[in-house]
Amino acid sequence: MCTSKISRRTLLGAGAAATATAVLGVGVANADAAARATALIAAKSGKAAPGGGTAKTLILYDTTGDYGWLGEVYATQTANLSSHFGSWTAAPVANYKAGDLSAHTALIYLGSTYDEPLPAAFLADVSATTKPVTWVFDNIWQLAARTPDFAASRGFTSGTFDFAAVAEVGYKGRKLTRDTTDRSGIMNLSITDPAKVKVLATAVRPDGSSFPWAVQSGNLTYVGEIPYAYVSHDDRYLAFADLLFDSLGNTGVSRERHRALVRIEDVSPDADPAELRAVADYLYAQKVPFSVAVIPRYRDPKGVQNNGKAQDFTLAQRPKVVAALKYMQQRGGTLIMHGYTHQFDTVANPYDGESANDFEFYLAHVDANNSVIYDGPVPGDSTAWAASRISAAGLTFALAGLGAPSIFEFPHYAGSAVDYQAVNSAMGRRYDRGLYFPGVLTGAKVDYTRQFGQFFPYTVRDVYGSVVIPENIGNVEPESFNNHPARLPADLLASAARNLVVRDGVASFFYHPYLGTDHLKDMVTGIKAQGYTFVSPDSMLAG
Repeated sequence: MCTSKISRRTLLGAGAAATATAVLGVGVANADAAARATALIAAKSGKAAPGGGTAKTLILYDTTGDYGWLGEVYATQTANLSSHFGSWTAAPVANYKAGDLSAHTALIYLGSTYDEPLPAAFLADVSATTKPVTWVFDNIWQLAARTPDFAASRGFTSGTFDFAAVAEVGYKGRKLTRDTTDRSGIMNLSITDPAKVKVLATAVRPDGSSFPWAVQSGNLTYVGEIPYAYVSHDDRYLAFADLLFDSLGNTGVSRERHRALVRIEDVSPDADPAELRAVADYLYAQKVPFSVAVIPRYRDPKGVQNNGKAQDFTLAQRPKVVAALKYMQQRGGTLIMHGYTHQFDTVANPYDGESANDFEFYLAHVDANNSVIYDGPVPGDSTAWAASRISAAGLTFALAGLGAPSIFEFPHYAGSAVDYQAVNSAMGRRYDRGLYFPGVLTGAKVDYTRQFGQFFPYTVRDVYGSVVIPENIGNVEPESFNNHPARLPADLLASAARNLVVRDGVASFFYHPYLGTDHLKDMVTGIKAQGYTFVSPDSMLAG
């Protein structure tokens, strides 16, 4: 039986272009660099924002110091989120020139480096503008110093960093989590005029005392920390994702609605047709549209499931499975391309080489601590190689009489930058969480030693150019593995409840059919009870 052993947990967590906005569009050093950045990002001109908005967001980030590379990481995540609301342009704040903000409807500054030298023109324009400004973490003191009446007009000034082990952020009456591994501190502002400051979210210390985590004063929203570090399904990242509706979403995407999605996972030619039909019957009876992540070719090169004798067969060679998949389609299922074989070559990557167990588009191994470690692109990786696998998968679907899917899901949510480009060129639609790397945003050499993942609470067009249908609350996993705890329906439902803080947010999960339908019933019943409405993945593409 196929099992899914890899957790889809995000590595750092959070935020793409809705139109062909050239990354580094502000202060680009030369035309060649701009061309390389635009080519690598592959944001397509004329494509609408997934959320239907028309915002034009300027994202500025820090680059100096030993950890200057994190600025691009955070900008990538912010660009991804911002794409829900419209187009974006991202650039180092050091490159800002007077008037750069004028072509945009909103600004987000990510202060990740303490005392980053901020250009005087940037501080002057921020001080003077009436456009929405979201300032995150460091260097708010530079803006206050540049504006003589800052405290009088804003009602607050920069305070001191609070290094308490804050594990909770209160937002909209819900308790969001925060990993106390993050010890970089939270800015505890000095509020001088409460009448001018709206506290949007609060950080709660272990002793129960609290202080503002995010505030708003006029057109300025301030967030007291970078919200992307150590992110989980229940994280304060959700608060930041929702706050963008206030600063970026005043262009038609501020509606309140809550949709749910369910994806039946890792269905390969060795699936049990009876299990597939049982799942389809239950979801159909509940009027729940769903998707099915299909692996069209099954490989077990080491014979793990066949007494040491290798196995290799496609959907067309398993007509009962094909009949079950057609039955699922008739019952409201949408087939998704979940790679070609969901494993790589004949090697353990990282487990045993069997389809659905291993990575297909990225190398990984299990270390001495039983953790899965990402190693980098597979040997022979290229855009052409990835495209050939997508093409082979599509042909395999077609030969089985199922038709080629139009949505792709990366096996174990991992691929190289060129693999993501190949998927964007071939399909332009994904249903997963993204894996990103420094260098993708800027057009520099991609750094595969510093990958970071991100899930989304709403549809985005990420920095690879594809529209991404979100999966954000994980899956039912009755047993712990690779240092990841078990997750039962109650855990996923708690995550769904927290995601209600995001207006126009989703509760999207995946489910393995070999688990039967009992846990699935708990999930569907529980999510409906929270006020979510189940929708098809295609409906998410329309905003």
